[in-house]
Amino acid sequence: MQASTSYASYTLNMAKGVTPVSQNIHELHMIILWVCVAIGVLVYGLMIYAIIRHRKAAGHQAAAFHESTAVEIIWTIIPFIILIVMAVPATKTLISMYDTSDAALTVKITGHQWYWEYDYVDDNIKFTSFLSTNNDEINNKAPKGEHYLLEVDKPLVLPVGKKIRFLVTGKDVIHSWWVPSLGIKKDAIPGFINETWALIDADKPGVYRGQCAELCGVKHGYMPIVVDAKSEEDFKAWVNEQRKATNAATNETDKVEASSDFAIMPPCDESKDKATLS
Repeated sequence: MQASTSYASYTLNMAKGVTPVSQNIHELHMIILWVCVAIGVLVYGLMIYAIIRHRKAAGHQAAAFHESTAVEIIWTIIPFIILIVMAVPATKTLISMYDTSDAALTVKITGHQWYWEYDYVDDNIKFTSFLSTNNDEINNKAPKGEHYLLEVDKPLVLPVGKKIRFLVTGKDVIHSWWVPSLGIKKDAIPGFINETWALIDADKPGVYRGQCAELCGVKHGYMPIVVDAKSEEDFKAWVNEQRKATNAATNETDKVEASSDFAIMPPCDESKDKATLS
């Protein structure tokens, strides 16, 4: 829990996240950042030096030349090398983001206006997740809580240390399922299924929050995402609880349907019974 809180509150730089994908993205970000810093220091350093060293007040005359083949080759090769250095790890990360094979769990995510629906395909567990922030906070009648507009009635519960495959789609308009700490931002498009995956570090259980990242209507800001990452034992216990609740609800529904069928049965025709007996 402490890990998730620290990741959520760290805004100076991109958070490292708790999955291999998010950590690879962070590493790419840092590589490109330091390359840009080095280029900036070199370019602006040379520019400032040239401005001061060769200023007109010092009596210097500007050099008169039109081209230099050596310089042109150098400033062509150096950017090419830099791009290759950045492209190789970026391509590896991009390929890994689409590798959903060998998943231990599959969850179908459906975006609605304005809530999320989660379907654990292999476990027959399905529920919806709505914003649970108090209306008084939204209407400025009460102080806003720490997780204002980032609270839900039922979070998506996932196990740590297991590869989870996500099937992301939409019901009405385009949404986008975005959880920064998991390194996931995947569009939920009606009639189309996008695939992605996550493997939360085994030592990083906790609560991770996100939002819909695609403008989807008037209440776009009111469909947060909450992921509750549990240990394998706690996750199995949660799955068993959900199954029991589902079975209980199914049994209750069957009883109601059975009683309804009995209630609408036509009454017996007593006259026919008497005639048969006589």
